[in-house]
Amino acid sequence: MGMIKFREITEADNAAVAALVRNNLEQFKLNIPGTVYFDDALDHLSDYYDGDGRKYFVIEGDDGQVIGGIGYDRFEPMKDTAELQKLYLMDSAKGSGLGYKMIDFIEGKMREAGYKASYLETHDNLMAAIHIYKKKGYKEIERPKEVVHSTMNRFFWKLLG
Repeated sequence: MGMIKFREITEADNAAVAALVRNNLEQFKLNIPGTVYFDDALDHLSDYYDGDGRKYFVIEGDDGQVIGGIGYDRFEPMKDTAELQKLYLMDSAKGSGLGYKMIDFIEGKMREAGYKASYLETHDNLMAAIHIYKKKGYKEIERPKEVVHSTMNRFFWKLLG
């Protein structure tokens, strides 16, 4: 892995990020109703993450290609808590330790935005992601009662020190 660069998502990134997310969901058999796979908003992420209290960042590889993305949004059910959202990497960038760097980066952005804790939802199928979250200090919690319809079945939380 050469130099990587984090930057905020722009409208020009929408198609690349949507493809990245859908490709990953297909690989893990999560291209099913109830995931973001069929969500039209996935094709316009730059619009959604333009709001208050939420941001999305893309990771550029050496050649300027988008190789990953990660974001956060306010998680209403918990006070001062951001939800870590849509951490995805291209296959070529997996196994390089970049996932850990992405989490460090987004937690820094959450802190800057005034959040005190990070929450995330994931799925049994995403074992590599679960491994990273645990190593980064996330603790598994019960499904929050407000989270009714999510296909995701594993829930994690971390205090941002």
